[in-house]
Amino acid sequence: MTPSLASLSNRQIRLASRPVGLPDDSNWQFTTEAVAEPGDGGVLVRTQYLSLDPAMRGWMNDAKSYIPPVGIGEVMRAGGVGTVIASRHPDFPVGALVSAALGVQEYALIPADQVRRSGLVRIDPRLGSPTQWLNVLGLPGMTAYFGLLDIGQPQPGETVVVSGAAGAVGQTVGQLAKIKGCRVVGIAGGPAKCAWVVDELGFDACIDYKAPAPAGAVRWDPVREGLKQHCPQGVHVYFDNVGGDILDLVLTRLARKARIVICGAISQYNATTAVQGPKNYLSLLVHRARMEGMVVFDYVERFPVAVAELAGYLRDGRLKSREDVVEGFERFPAALLRLFSGANFGKLVLKVAD
Repeated sequence: MTPSLASLSNRQIRLASRPVGLPDDSNWQFTTEAVAEPGDGGVLVRTQYLSLDPAMRGWMNDAKSYIPPVGIGEVMRAGGVGTVIASRHPDFPVGALVSAALGVQEYALIPADQVRRSGLVRIDPRLGSPTQWLNVLGLPGMTAYFGLLDIGQPQPGETVVVSGAAGAVGQTVGQLAKIKGCRVVGIAGGPAKCAWVVDELGFDACIDYKAPAPAGAVRWDPVREGLKQHCPQGVHVYFDNVGGDILDLVLTRLARKARIVICGAISQYNATTAVQGPKNYLSLLVHRARMEGMVVFDYVERFPVAVAELAGYLRDGRLKSREDVVEGFERFPAALLRLFSGANFGKLVLKVAD
């Protein structure tokens, strides 16, 4: 081992137990281990930023899904951006900026047989900052791009509604729909987020699901009222990031041949009772609509196409990318909870090192 690596230690956060409801401190174990040299074909990456995503809550459950759960005692799964500090792989020299499934740790040793599986790729800092590579140029951006365009198939003039509009995926969905000539209505929590979505991102309207009832209102529901006001011709495409009651309300406002993209259901991830299906699903029949789930990993081979297009929009100013950066490796457990309270404003990122 080189002297520089021999002096390093790797702080890690491992899954100690499976949470019931919201994760708490008892579900995490902080460990430290020595940093090892990579073997033939392997690389060692120093983590700079980690992506904090709602999907992480699902990975903590011992349940069948599109990806195996994180095992008890394993380093918590997380995507990230970092710098190669030791390498025995010709495509990833020392100093290269890379993105991969690094895990919640300060150093990620990626052996040769895990390079492809980890999604290790070099990233071009000329196209965007490291945090933008975890947002609009990363998995959230890929999710927005392929979910909206491949599954939602928006047409110019149609009304697109997106929940979680101020979040990582939602902000890109809405802006991309505007670029494609659609009318866009966001759903977000709080006047500050709604104002940003409209004034900065260019959405046509944003519904505040936390809006208080006006004086004298009976059976007030801000989402129901907002959909009536802003979607008089119905909803042609609904990009769903939250599930639950909001999904049910949108189902009552569908246009004929509407498309619903099921991307996530953050309102349900910490439920301690069985998740209930949509009550208004027969609206799909009445309006000849369809609802389809999407998993971004199905589109990996096409990521370069999406990155090129989205980077072009970033460059010419048609697309903005907002990140909510929390500094400090040890703050991971508390930072993750921001996702489920709605405290994050933009893509939530944990800064681990400069």
